[in-house]
Amino acid sequence: MWNFFIKFANILCVTNKYEMVFTAQQIAGYAGGTVEGNPDVTVSTFAKIEEGVEGAISFLANLQYEHYLYETKSSVVLVNKDFQPSQEVKATLVRVDNAYEAVAKLLQLYQSMQEKRVGIDSLAFIHPTAKIGKDCYVGPFVAIAEGVEIGDGAVLHPHVTVGKNAKVGSGTEVYSNAVIYHDCIVGNNCILHAGCVIGADGFGFAPTPEGYDKIPQIGIVTIEDNVEIGANTCIDRSTMGSTVIRKGVKLDNLVQIAHNVDVGQNTVMSAQVGVAGSAKVGEWCVFAGQVGIAGHIKVGDKTTVGAQAGVPGGNLAKKGGATLMGYPAVEHKKYARNMAALNSLPDLIREVTQLKKEIEELKKK
Repeated sequence: MWNFFIKFANILCVTNKYEMVFTAQQIAGYAGGTVEGNPDVTVSTFAKIEEGVEGAISFLANLQYEHYLYETKSSVVLVNKDFQPSQEVKATLVRVDNAYEAVAKLLQLYQSMQEKRVGIDSLAFIHPTAKIGKDCYVGPFVAIAEGVEIGDGAVLHPHVTVGKNAKVGSGTEVYSNAVIYHDCIVGNNCILHAGCVIGADGFGFAPTPEGYDKIPQIGIVTIEDNVEIGANTCIDRSTMGSTVIRKGVKLDNLVQIAHNVDVGQNTVMSAQVGVAGSAKVGEWCVFAGQVGIAGHIKVGDKTTVGAQAGVPGGNLAKKGGATLMGYPAVEHKKYARNMAALNSLPDLIREVTQLKKEIEELKKK
């Protein structure tokens, strides 16, 4: 598959620097796939299968969208090799091992072919002690404090703030209004979306008779390579040591990672997930939207947590590999049984009430 995309990049360079123009046969030939339909049809853009237009390439990986295949106007549709249509298909089909993976790589390739901005805008502020790597882009109103290090090829969009002695790795892209606090470390090839905050103080306060005394948060945040952080997501600095987001982690918008949390490699979290302080999250975990993780607990590798579930701890979460739902989170099959019983509760209450009446009548007799 990778050889296909390397060769495919060469086709793009020859045909048009910034526009894809290729035939169904070219895709199939390099991908080791097969063509059903017109092998010479060309495409130059992408489109969702339900919004297909002539000259576009779409894909079908989820059979929930199969009905769109028979009416789409896209010229080419990528499908899995084992897919069998139930009706006539007007578009040319290109069968590949994994349609979703193939289109993802095509989109990555398409994006990589776009022209990249380089240079430092005259309206940016860069402290004289800061070090800026080669081929970087620093947009207007970016503020880079003393001692900062920016790696080669990094992109900082307008209004980004990078605090004292912070580090941003090579190839990392930081979108507008994101803030990286002092001393924090962001690795290579990361993406930080607009408005995210890296390194704000952890929520640490000591109760006293007069109120709450702030506990200084003197640690940092460490973000390893190939991490993506969504818009308005916050990752708090540690009380001591470091809050750690390990390589390959993907965080959606509006996620809250508290102080001293450690998120394992390749874990993904959907919007509005909250992870409380000092929790340790394993590798390859999947947290759906609005999941809550209690503080000071361990979540094992490859744990999946369903939407709005709350994980207070327990052996199921700790050992890993489980699929949890509900609050407090339980194994998903048990959750389904609990919900089925809960739905029967009104009828059960009526039956119990009727039985109580009948028992009272029998007692009187």
